[in-house]
Amino acid sequence: MTRIVAGRFRARRLEVPKGRDVRPTTDRMRERLFSMLMHSRYPDMEGARVADIFAGTGALGLEALSRGAAHATFIEQARPSLDCIKRNIETLGVQAETTLLPKNATALPDAKEPCDFIFMDPPYRKGLVIPTLERLLEKGWLATDGAIICELGSDEDITAPDGLVVLDDRTQGQQRILILTKNA
Repeated sequence: MTRIVAGRFRARRLEVPKGRDVRPTTDRMRERLFSMLMHSRYPDMEGARVADIFAGTGALGLEALSRGAAHATFIEQARPSLDCIKRNIETLGVQAETTLLPKNATALPDAKEPCDFIFMDPPYRKGLVIPTLERLLEKGWLATDGAIICELGSDEDITAPDGLVVLDDRTQGQQRILILTKNA
């Protein structure tokens, strides 16, 4: 069981697909992450456009909506996760504020509008981080002053691809959070 941590949907429970294929970002890590994003060097969450890639339950995008984001796009390819995200969207009644794309994150289409925040939570140690980051840049998903928040395993080592710079790098237990922005 996972829940929304803060905002208009605070304490609302979210469904999680059965099995071990989905590893939702913990409530504690989401609280820490969203507290970090309140810093003035990041865009304002109020009215932001966000993407939740490798969305799983949709918890990151739904948390952003709860905290004032205007729109969230969820990108996921696994059928159980897609069904779960759809039910979580319906439970919160945010159908008009969301788009659900059943896509492979490394083969994203052109962005309709760039996002202020992009949350990425790919399966750990599968080599998906760099190809996804490159595709996001290539297809115009990141706004000029936007931030990509990438969760990976604490033991994973990556180098930001051309066009991105790491603003923050934090580890908590088995999780590591990288926050990247476009080069100035």
